[in-house]
Amino acid sequence: MQNNLVPFIEFRGAGKQYDGKYAVRDLDLTIYQGEFFVLVGGSGSGKSTTLRMINALIEPTDGNVYLHGKRIKDYDIRQLRHQIGYVLQQIALFPTMTVAENIELMPDVLGWPKAERKTRVNELLELVELDPAHYRDRYPHELSGGEQQRIGILRAIAAKPQVLLMDEPFSALDPLVRTVLQDQIAMIHQKFGTTIVFVTHDMQEAAKLACRIGVMHNGKLVQIGTPEEIKKQPANDYVQSLFSTADAPDAERIINQFLRLDKQGQEAVRRTVL
Repeated sequence: MQNNLVPFIEFRGAGKQYDGKYAVRDLDLTIYQGEFFVLVGGSGSGKSTTLRMINALIEPTDGNVYLHGKRIKDYDIRQLRHQIGYVLQQIALFPTMTVAENIELMPDVLGWPKAERKTRVNELLELVELDPAHYRDRYPHELSGGEQQRIGILRAIAAKPQVLLMDEPFSALDPLVRTVLQDQIAMIHQKFGTTIVFVTHDMQEAAKLACRIGVMHNGKLVQIGTPEEIKKQPANDYVQSLFSTADAPDAERIINQFLRLDKQGQEAVRRTVL
């Protein structure tokens, strides 16, 4: 994240009710330009509802959400979503389109020239270690789960959006694939400086990726801070219990320690699994 903090996404007293019950309540939050901001919390905490208010999939019943100082509801909806990439747990690649056609979908909609679209597809495939010569013309059913999710991410960033929203994108993948994709999204963030808002219930994932973390519980934001700040000074017992798992050894961490001992072995496993 840049040293000069520029407010980019702002929630001002935002809330969302369903049948008189709040899914999100009294939300005041500023996400800065270029930040990797992670929302964490249990099921029903309001994190996905918060995310979807940014791209107007959900409209707040209270308060407002702002992008670049302008209320989300004052944007033309198409223009707004052209600025925002969106990645879900369900990858939803178009099955009758090739890898290249899936990736270049938004640049095509925006009228990019064909040569520029081709260059962009090749650049992005190489970025995530997929050889364009071998992958451009493949179809989604010919890809592994990890490869499909990488293509979904590339599709979301192909048109160079200002914001990338990611709603538990890796939760359905096995631990080793998830670790590789975490490393790659961190690399993409570092390379392009895109503002990323990422939802997860995995505290290890949050601690690994985030510039700052927002902890949600029962529809309210209960703490904001860097991973280190939250671990050292949790706001309450709930936050402490949530993040105690981030330091717990597990099979994934043991695998990673083993793989770091043998770089060639690591690459072999990646090629096998992904």
